[in-house]
Amino acid sequence: MKIAYLGPSGSFTHNAALSAFPKAELVAYSTITEVLKAYQDKEVSFAIVPVENSIEGSVHETTDYLFHEGNMLAVTEIIQPIKQQLMAVTVTQPEKIFSHPQAIAQGKKYITEHYPKAQLETTASTAYAARFVAENPDKPYAAIAPQAAADQYGLTVIAKDIQEIEENFTRFWVLGEKAEQIDLPKIADKLSLALTLPDNLPGALYKGLSVFAWRGIDLTKIESRPLKTMLGEYFFMIDVNNEDQQLVQYALSELTSLGIGYKILGNYSVYMMTKD
Repeated sequence: MKIAYLGPSGSFTHNAALSAFPKAELVAYSTITEVLKAYQDKEVSFAIVPVENSIEGSVHETTDYLFHEGNMLAVTEIIQPIKQQLMAVTVTQPEKIFSHPQAIAQGKKYITEHYPKAQLETTASTAYAARFVAENPDKPYAAIAPQAAADQYGLTVIAKDIQEIEENFTRFWVLGEKAEQIDLPKIADKLSLALTLPDNLPGALYKGLSVFAWRGIDLTKIESRPLKTMLGEYFFMIDVNNEDQQLVQYALSELTSLGIGYKILGNYSVYMMTKD
């Protein structure tokens, strides 16, 4: 069984993939889009991609692709505590610091305070940043990446846990046909939907959310994203508590009766990785 993930090895996504599929063949791809296309083209059995960080918000490359491109379903969610480390070969005063944009944002306060003259350069993933620094040992470079990347590429951590907020978590979605058994603590069941609203229904968003509210169904997220049709047109992503699946199905039926379209992006159990 092959599992696609955002690589290379040592990335947070790689760590999530190892936790979910410790015995599977893990296949690294350079970008989230390449991971999703690999699954869409049936090159792999599952794909693992980041979908949201508790500090920086949604990973739009993931959510937009799932809405606009084909029918792919999240069947499992893994929540991973995120700790960012600043690492280098030997340099202690880096002139350039490389990482994924979200990792840079999470560590920017620390970098500004301690290395104000360092240039920040973005990469496709934290692990790519670590590998690039390791491949250029004579340059005054550093990377922001997880501890696993330092171990993988032989780098020295020069500053630990530089993320701005201690309680930092990332959600990862496992895309597949059917969920596999995951050896992690289960904490919830959820349904992720993308709502499209009719033009001729006043208060359409309010009415769409009301079908869940009056039934006492919790929504854990709502976010608007451009439909990419014309200015001012959006779809709305919502995450729904799916403990009572029959009750949620009644709510979905009412959405249809109101003329509100929806696409199921995920129907999954949520698992939590340990902090260590």
